[in-house]
Amino acid sequence: MTFTPHMLNRWIKCITPNPDADLRLFCFHYAGGNASVFRTWSNHILDRVEVYSIELPGHGTRLMEPAFDRIQPLIHALKTALSPSLTQPFAFFGHSMGALISYELGQALRQNHNLCPTHLFISGHRAPHIPDQDLPIHALPQAEFLDTLRRYNGTPEIILQNAELMELLLPTLRADFALVETYTHTHQFPLDCPITVFGGLQDWKTSINDLEAWRGYTRATFSLQMLPGDHFFIHSRQASLLQALNAAISRHC
Repeated sequence: MTFTPHMLNRWIKCITPNPDADLRLFCFHYAGGNASVFRTWSNHILDRVEVYSIELPGHGTRLMEPAFDRIQPLIHALKTALSPSLTQPFAFFGHSMGALISYELGQALRQNHNLCPTHLFISGHRAPHIPDQDLPIHALPQAEFLDTLRRYNGTPEIILQNAELMELLLPTLRADFALVETYTHTHQFPLDCPITVFGGLQDWKTSINDLEAWRGYTRATFSLQMLPGDHFFIHSRQASLLQALNAAISRHC
């Protein structure tokens, strides 16, 4: 399948335009990912949902742009980029780095625009107030940085072994990890929308307790669903994830 989405602007790609949809699902990728992570989702999401995939600077078709290495400037830019598309009910899905971004964006929209997602879908990331128990890696020497990437199991070895390609990708990867590793949690009121959290049973980076702690971030309903797989169950268990996502949308959106 060729990935030729309709681009609303540099930030937003609508994989399959659906003018009859009554819910827009904005999807935020993980560190080192890009909008194409969600390229097939429209084939499996409910007909009433239009999938919007976010392309961050430094990623995918925007590879030559500098990537953000701090979260607040990124949130400010995202508010401006997404605001024209938030004219009907919308939900956020974010995996790993994307989960943190989607949460902070939801808070910023509520505070500054009196807008709130109908649902927040969090995948593969601990609750914001829980500190990372691992040492930061974004400034490690290249060999050590690449060894850590292998542990995440999200970058194919053939890419890690390609020196020319990695030279091109490393600035973005380092910026992504810096964005997450320099994040400082600030207490904010819980969101009014339901939160559904997904996790991988074999994910060494994020424990069930880390995921369960998202319960305190909503005044509405909370659900935690664990799937087989490591940190990248979003790929290895995509069918199960999308089935659970559709069920949650049917119940709450």
